[in-house]
Amino acid sequence: MLHKTRGIVVNYIRYRESSVIVKIYTEAFGLQSYIVNGVRSSKAKTNRIALFQPLTLLDLVVYHRQDQTLHRISEAKCRYPFRSLPFEIGKSSIAIFISEIMYKTLREEENNSSLFDFLEDAILFLENTTENVADFHLLFLSKYAFYLGFGAQSASEMLNQLRDARFVALPDAIGQSILNDCINAPFGANLHVDRQRRNEIVETLVYFYKIHLENFGEIKSLAVLREVLA
Repeated sequence: MLHKTRGIVVNYIRYRESSVIVKIYTEAFGLQSYIVNGVRSSKAKTNRIALFQPLTLLDLVVYHRQDQTLHRISEAKCRYPFRSLPFEIGKSSIAIFISEIMYKTLREEENNSSLFDFLEDAILFLENTTENVADFHLLFLSKYAFYLGFGAQSASEMLNQLRDARFVALPDAIGQSILNDCINAPFGANLHVDRQRRNEIVETLVYFYKIHLENFGEIKSLAVLREVLA
């Protein structure tokens, strides 16, 4: 049966010679996998692979059956063409980081409108903002945790959990103040952090995710992000 839904591309992997399997977080069905044929062929009439770059916002018509884990797309249109996200190195590095976080954390195979709206709003904010881009991922991680069910109301609450988990690099008083700002400040806020503080805070937040999410593992894009935002 055909269904219309909005979607956010998480990532894709190559499949056979010219196809891809795309992970898309959909408004209607949560996280789903779709096989798309012919997008990597030299004979393709259009550059359809561009539709499936991480964080692309799509309007979709999809075939969906509850008893299947791999679905097909009937129609896919870009809902909001990006003008900065793929082209500005700072934003694109943050986008890759966020897509990896989404890949490791999204498990739902059912609709969650509030989570979908949060992710879409965050992506659109990153696309359109021109201020304090380097701190965006800190604010995103702090707020995203609430939608995953383990957000902390304050830095002290987060640090108590980290202390119980024997996290050795607990932030000092200044770091705790920055964490409170991450939790409470809106996207675009100036956190007044230098490179060292930024790295300390993101390490703290990533470890916070690790203690709450089984098999979270390492974030491969984090090393690149540190270098780009140096």
